[in-house]
Amino acid sequence: MDVVDFDRHKKMMSSQSSLPHRAVVEHWVRQAVYQRMGQPVPQAAQAPNPLVVNVSARHCHLTQEAVEALFGPGHQLSVHKWLYQEGQFAAKETVTLVGPRSRVISNLRILGPCRTLNQVELAYTDAVALGFDIPLKSSGDIVGTPGAMLMGPNGFFEMDQGVIRALRHVHMHPDDARFYQVSQGDFMSMRVGGACGMTFEQMLVRVDPSFKLEVHIDTDEGNACNLLPNTSCELIR
Repeated sequence: MDVVDFDRHKKMMSSQSSLPHRAVVEHWVRQAVYQRMGQPVPQAAQAPNPLVVNVSARHCHLTQEAVEALFGPGHQLSVHKWLYQEGQFAAKETVTLVGPRSRVISNLRILGPCRTLNQVELAYTDAVALGFDIPLKSSGDIVGTPGAMLMGPNGFFEMDQGVIRALRHVHMHPDDARFYQVSQGDFMSMRVGGACGMTFEQMLVRVDPSFKLEVHIDTDEGNACNLLPNTSCELIR
């Protein structure tokens, strides 16, 4: 992308309701600068899309049935904040999660839109505090997982299963998968820089045409590497 292309993209994005993620802007600038200077573009800048790494705090995904049980018949989730993946949002609605020791987490955020199954995603620190013995699972794989009780303003909803710690994972568009030479269900690693730098292994690859390139780690992992907006991160095979 040359400087003229970057200016066009900047104007196009500024006319929309939300600004592009800072990683996207940095990616455009990096490509334009190297091309303007006539220098070889580093591999990270050659990637079709910038890498965004986000910490996924504890949250839940609910069916419409569960939402209505908790908030009332016909209730629809409302948008609190749009997330990086297209069409995904943090809802204004939150619930209280009741653990085995009768300890609770209040204001557990619901992520929308509604799904076909109910799932609560916690970090191990959350699980220990509540008394859960949760497995490490990919999202949607909830067979044999512990259940829980949720409480909302309209009543309770009992989950027979669905409480997990989600496997760290990377969302990829097929263009990204081709660039990194991986496929759906593969595993990668992510090297994190900074004073608390480390390498996360066993990063599950999820590929779909609707996905933007984004890594999700949980709060325990984010705290361990002191992930900040300017922390350097690199996907490796």
